Amino acid sequence: MPDPTTPPPGAPQPPPPQNPFAAPPTRRLRVVVADDNPVVRAGLTALLSGRPDIEVVAEAADGRQAYEAAHQHRPDVVLLDVRMPGVDGISALPYLVQIAPVVMLTYSRESEIVQEALRRGAGGYLVHGEFTADQLVAAVRDIKEGRAHFTPTAAGALLAQLRQDRPPASPLPEGLGQSSSASAYGISTSAQAYGKPQEAFGAGAFDSSAHSPSPTSSENLSQVQPHVGQSSSGWTSGRPAAPDRARFQLSTREAEIMDLIASGMNNQQIAATCFISEKTVKNHINRIFAKLHSTSRSEAAAKWIGTAPDSHRGRG
Repeated sequence: MPDPTTPPPGAPQPPPPQNPFAAPPTRRLRVVVADDNPVVRAGLTALLSGRPDIEVVAEAADGRQAYEAAHQHRPDVVLLDVRMPGVDGISALPYLVQIAPVVMLTYSRESEIVQEALRRGAGGYLVHGEFTADQLVAAVRDIKEGRAHFTPTAAGALLAQLRQDRPPASPLPEGLGQSSSASAYGISTSAQAYGKPQEAFGAGAFDSSAHSPSPTSSENLSQVQPHVGQSSSGWTSGRPAAPDRARFQLSTREAEIMDLIASGMNNQQIAATCFISEKTVKNHINRIFAKLHSTSRSEAAAKWIGTAPDSHRGRG
């Protein structure tokens, strides 16, 4: 007599019993990548999707597409570029932060842009070339948990903003911050400040070499023009002023590549840093040499960093 508890041949097998003590499956962290450069988007998507706990659910080429993708997919984190055609990242930021935490991932290093992005709700600010792949992945994971991340350029801009802010309206507890308590011990305000801006940021800042934020003219951040800011010429406080780079009329990307050339990088290293092909790097360099009236990397670098004889003179 057949066992009544045994299913007949060909019948579907019942599912195995579930372990009530097994941990529930971990949901992958969902990310939207917004950048107008398709090579950068593809590189970031490949990098993040290669991690078992991260999934890129959508890509966007401007701020409007980023908002539509975020509204549709409800991601855990949005990676957002600053300069994009149509709706730029700064303009889209206030709308995106209502949906998900946003971290700026950009070549834009101007301190005014960093500060405005933070004022509009960005949970972090990462400048290309100042972080490794692992640090980017760690930042994406931490932003979801509310832990801010800044690369050194952004950290310096944030510190500069804090130093320029007015003191708190209400007095500090227990008389903290009173100048009389310091002067009583012979401490003078003429002493120079200690340390670099980056040294004030341990957790959340990346230990890598960075360029100092370059000053820019006051401009509408939602319509930032891709040109480097002007520098003053002549001498200031006994030191030579920065070269007048504005006269070269380099775009933001060209200025970024010129910085990397001046730092000694070759074309392959520049391509890897900027997420672009070596052919694109060569095209940028050809345009840079034409604008700087240079025939070699060393000549262009000398003009760019101000060591060439005519670095501080405008063209007649």
